[in-house]
Amino acid sequence: MPLIALTGGIASGKSTIARRLAEHGAVVIDADALVRELQQAGQPVLAAIAAEFGDGVLTASGELDRAALGALVFGDPDRLARLNGIVHPAVKAESQRRFREALDADPDALVVYDVPLLAEARGTGEWDRVVVAHAPAEVRIARLAEHRGMSETEARARVANQASDEDRLKLADVVIDTSGTLEETLVQADALWESLRG
Repeated sequence: MPLIALTGGIASGKSTIARRLAEHGAVVIDADALVRELQQAGQPVLAAIAAEFGDGVLTASGELDRAALGALVFGDPDRLARLNGIVHPAVKAESQRRFREALDADPDALVVYDVPLLAEARGTGEWDRVVVAHAPAEVRIARLAEHRGMSETEARARVANQASDEDRLKLADVVIDTSGTLEETLVQADALWESLRG
């Protein structure tokens, strides 16, 4: 079972590539979706976050207040490291469980782990291939402003808070240039699928 890590900075087009590979038949496991599941009310991860950062990161109904937590950790490396120390081990354990589950269901499955923070977590050992969706920072900043309504300042802060393009590209076995048109990105995703299945 090929195990592929698909990573890229915010607004890099990584999700577009993941969707295309899923259309071809890949089993896509989304790290962001795992994080959201593990941070639901009643989950040990959410309890640990509240214990570390206080009840101010919870809504009145006991859900995670993402905006409140984000305001605490973004721009504060120590707090962000403490949050990552809670979340990353739980996500790793759950993702590995799901990789095994996919293999048990179909030993020939191609599993793609859609993981934005691969470079930040320094996780390179277990992958058959690391695919990096890459667009220059200025392109991604423009996308964040256009498609997600962020101010330029906010978009720049989000991009700056992630690993550098250089660090991410160092991990790559395959780079998909997402700075062009959607069709150009999809053609590269199709070629990746063929090379992985060939």
